[in-house]
Amino acid sequence: MSRPSVIGELRESGYQPLSVKAELRKNLIQRIRQDEPIFPGIVGYEESVIPQLESAILSGQDIVLLGERGQAKTRIARSLVELLDPEVPSIAGCEINDGPYEPICLACRERVDAAGDDVPIEWISRHQRYGEKLATPDITIADLIGEVDPIRVAEGRYLSDELTIHYGLIPRTNRGIFCINELPDLAERIQVGLLNIMEERDIQIRGYKVRLPLDMYVVASANPEDYTNRGRIITPLKDRFGSQVRTHYPRTIRHEIEIMENERTRFDNDGRDVFVPYFVKEIVAEVTHMARRSGDINQGSGVSVRVSITNLENLVSSALRRSIRLDDEYASPRIGDLGSMIASTQGKIEIESFGENQDEQIIEKLIKGGVVTVFNRYFRVKAFSELLGQFEAGLTFEASDSLPSAVYLGIVNAHPELNQALGKLDVQNNPAGIASAVEFILEGLHLNRKLNKTPGPGPARYSGK
Repeated sequence: MSRPSVIGELRESGYQPLSVKAELRKNLIQRIRQDEPIFPGIVGYEESVIPQLESAILSGQDIVLLGERGQAKTRIARSLVELLDPEVPSIAGCEINDGPYEPICLACRERVDAAGDDVPIEWISRHQRYGEKLATPDITIADLIGEVDPIRVAEGRYLSDELTIHYGLIPRTNRGIFCINELPDLAERIQVGLLNIMEERDIQIRGYKVRLPLDMYVVASANPEDYTNRGRIITPLKDRFGSQVRTHYPRTIRHEIEIMENERTRFDNDGRDVFVPYFVKEIVAEVTHMARRSGDINQGSGVSVRVSITNLENLVSSALRRSIRLDDEYASPRIGDLGSMIASTQGKIEIESFGENQDEQIIEKLIKGGVVTVFNRYFRVKAFSELLGQFEAGLTFEASDSLPSAVYLGIVNAHPELNQALGKLDVQNNPAGIASAVEFILEGLHLNRKLNKTPGPGPARYSGK
């Protein structure tokens, strides 16, 4: 059955419009009833953020997502689009997606007065009904709300004529969802303009007041440090948002790993089997969690989940590079690859201390802390008493980026304690995974002060105390 193409056909079809907030509410209720995921891909917010968002939508309240960088605020806002209807009708050619039954812009009102039910309509998708803007100090009223179009004035219209206005991003998101990221970065006079849109439903352009009862759902994001009465937000605008939802970083290692796995960039690895043991992912996640607690790092700016994602990507790349160089069909990140995390961490955190190489030293300290924490989660040092005794008797082992995986298999076969420990690490008999596990165990014993380690630049040499 073809869709209505003019207003008259739409009326005959029995279509009844809903406001954006009523539409979001209807579709949310349907998803809850059918036990469908509300925000697919959003991890770790099931018991905290999502219930607050659901309450705000059911209440028809505009929301502010308050949190540090890398807490999925923009992703949540974009996910709200999926709660809109797949398509809704609009007067064809309208700049602001006017509803067919009660148009609000002067041009559409004149068209309906002239042609009535014969005015053509078009169907706009849910993704066409989403608008987003990153707030910066140089944003103007024209960007968000609109400006007088000099070309239309030159055509003979008066400045006071509403038809001379070129609408900005907010009116063009009429009947949709508008998201403004980092709201406090807007200049105060622009915040006042946004306040008028949300509360008074009018816009003022070049001294000319236009009454536009826009229908939209407003979502804003902000950093907690800025979103205060003492910060860069005007109190009346803050008061217009119905709900303030506080986001947070993943509270568990498991959630951090799930996000890493979902978000990391994947490539075809030239036919090589790249295996990342779970304990390696735990180390990456643990380093990030420790950074979020570290006094050496500015917690006000946050430690984004992107730190974990890019660190894992660099570890995989480092392992792949070694595999290509050694012409090994297997690849797995080793302890020696953890240094590649420094480059992917430095640009994403703000170090409080100053000094030469201070950044690298702090990150190296975090990496060591992550390794020993994960090691102690899996093992007790006394489980390796026989192996440690052999190191005391003169056993040594050199771990090197140039060693193929087969070399590590030899030490495992010679030491039953290592072979038994591999079962806990679940390396699936993968040769590269076994090499990774051996280095992890030796490094864990070293960081627990049971083995000496002579670091590179060449091979790292492990020996007894």
